[in-house]
Amino acid sequence: NSLMKHLIEQHPDFKIAYSMSGVILDQFEQYYPEVLQSFQELVDTGNVELLDETYHHSLAFLYSKKEFNEQVAMHRKKIIDLFGKKHKPQVFRNTELIYNNDLAKHVEDLGYKGILAEGADHILQWRSPNFVYQPILTKNIKLLLKNYKLSDDVAFRFSSRDWHGFPLTAEKFSHWVSAINGNGTNVNLFMDYETIGEHQWASTGIFNFLAQLPTEIKKHPDNSFKTPSELIKEHHPVAALDIHNFVSWADVERDVSAWLGNNMQRLAIGHLYAMEQDIKMANDPQLLEDWRKLQISDHF
Repeated sequence: NSLMKHLIEQHPDFKIAYSMSGVILDQFEQYYPEVLQSFQELVDTGNVELLDETYHHSLAFLYSKKEFNEQVAMHRKKIIDLFGKKHKPQVFRNTELIYNNDLAKHVEDLGYKGILAEGADHILQWRSPNFVYQPILTKNIKLLLKNYKLSDDVAFRFSSRDWHGFPLTAEKFSHWVSAINGNGTNVNLFMDYETIGEHQWASTGIFNFLAQLPTEIKKHPDNSFKTPSELIKEHHPVAALDIHNFVSWADVERDVSAWLGNNMQRLAIGHLYAMEQDIKMANDPQLLEDWRKLQISDHF
């Protein structure tokens, strides 16, 4: 966070978006208020956009639209309570980028202007992830797709010595980004925040790479930084995308098999959501909260 704050101070046009579950925000409040404060300071710069998601980082949309709606409303309230009304999210990021047509329509009906998804090859086919799209069945919401190749170069391959791109310098990466100019309007880099310092340890040079990146990106006159909302506002969709089956950013399959790929997983999550009516009728806030924490996708 201090690096990101420094980058914004050095480059007033540098932009970031964060999607944080309600669960992690609760943990910040309880155990690390200084971390929460550092996020608040970042948001106060005006260069950071906060996204909405399910409060408990759950797969609720696949099992209960009612529970999904309740978690999204809880998350929105949490963001407003901690960061202020003017930061009410306008863009939605579902758990692990799980997405399909029905989700886009549902999220549009909840009032969101944009939604994020994985730019997986099997859904794009010959198309590029580097444009703004319209989800099929929707009227107003816009779809931003992750450029998974460039994102994964940083998130997974950065320190891989047997990768042809090693060592990855800010200069080299910015050339790859700039090569898209003229054949795309935006390059969306989505990655877990743990990429910086955990998946890629400080000793790999990841912090130095990021410290230099804005300077290198801006050497190309056509490059700039945008938040998701700014992209949505500035660009019309180039086409409608029909994504019937669920897609995610997990594993090489980029579907929901990471959580629902075997019978034990499907039985466990099925039993959990089958309890919903009984749990809610019990009118016990602690029981409800415990049940919701069991929905966290990592458990499956």
